[in-house]
Amino acid sequence: MDVILLYQYTITVILLFILINFLINNILFKNTSKYKLPSSIIKDNPLISVLVPARDEEENIKKCIVSLTKQDYKNIEILVLDDNSTDNTANIIRKLSKKYSNVKFYKGEPLRKGWLGKSFACHQLSKHASGKYMIFTDADTLHFPDSISSAVACLERYRVDALSVFPMQIMVTMHERMMVPFGNYIILALFPLYLMRKVKNAMFCTAIGQFMMFKSDVYRKIGGHKSIKGKVLEDVRISKHVKKSGYKFMIFDGRSNLYCRMYKSFRDVVRGYSRVLFAAFDYNIFMMSMAIVLIAAVFLGPFIMLPLGIIFSWPALIIEVIILQVVIVLTTRIVFAIRFKCRSIDILLHPVAMFYLLFIAVKSILDIKYGDGMRWKGRVYTIDEEDELRLVSDNYK
Repeated sequence: MDVILLYQYTITVILLFILINFLINNILFKNTSKYKLPSSIIKDNPLISVLVPARDEEENIKKCIVSLTKQDYKNIEILVLDDNSTDNTANIIRKLSKKYSNVKFYKGEPLRKGWLGKSFACHQLSKHASGKYMIFTDADTLHFPDSISSAVACLERYRVDALSVFPMQIMVTMHERMMVPFGNYIILALFPLYLMRKVKNAMFCTAIGQFMMFKSDVYRKIGGHKSIKGKVLEDVRISKHVKKSGYKFMIFDGRSNLYCRMYKSFRDVVRGYSRVLFAAFDYNIFMMSMAIVLIAAVFLGPFIMLPLGIIFSWPALIIEVIILQVVIVLTTRIVFAIRFKCRSIDILLHPVAMFYLLFIAVKSILDIKYGDGMRWKGRVYTIDEEDELRLVSDNYK
């Protein structure tokens, strides 16, 4: 029992640190809607380039573009690239470009060797951008009128060179609700946002590609998306590259300015997260396995240990420590649910969400390392001998 008690104390200490970090991060994760354009920007009225890569987005692209045309900041150009879609995406963009003078349509080139799809699409768009600032946003996002102005205000207020705004995630099905919040939750729980602001080390940096903004000269100086052309998680990679190059980067909470629904089915959820989880560890099975074990021990273990302890009549002290662990985890989930308007029942379904995560993490390894490869947006990639992704098919459906 001494070993079990020591283990429980260790997990409790880890969770207490996580709770403290979580509460601090909730303060530091600033809401973009609270910031307004400074008078200098209003006076200079610089051009802003909004760049939208789109592949098979016929369900989303019109809503996205129309929402961008309704911004309260008017001096913007909206550049949209059809990345060789197999649906009606291109025709929709063409029609909108004829209706709105600041919307420009570009036909994407075939994917080049050594590139991943989204990075290549963003790279092509950047060559047409003329603005002082570049904003890359996904085709499945919906923008409130102040999404652009508030982002510029944040960049100027905190004197950073690039930033990423995290949208409010729309979640309908249970599969979405179990997995989609995980990204924001794990950042607030484990990531030290204070160090992102104060430390130059690129390790302390993250981003989400649904909305990323750069000073255009900075984007070009770091090599743009070409600098991370063959990397999955291009958003995280380029944010780290910004810091490696000596520039400042921050993330912001855009739940009041920007909406997005990433996935709509169990298949989409599994495929989407399988694509990124293994990539987050550079396809290193050992590191990925260690992360799975640690996350399971900290975020899932208490919910398994508590009923076991009751059933097998473990000492009261151990039971009390495990209860404290459960309370800490649920406290973070309650705060998270209030901030991001998650359903109350999802707080209690936290263990189910962890099982979803562990299942998809294991599947990510099996599919990419030993299976048919990573499938995304009609393309199939496999890992080569150097543990880099290689395109093997461009017509998978």
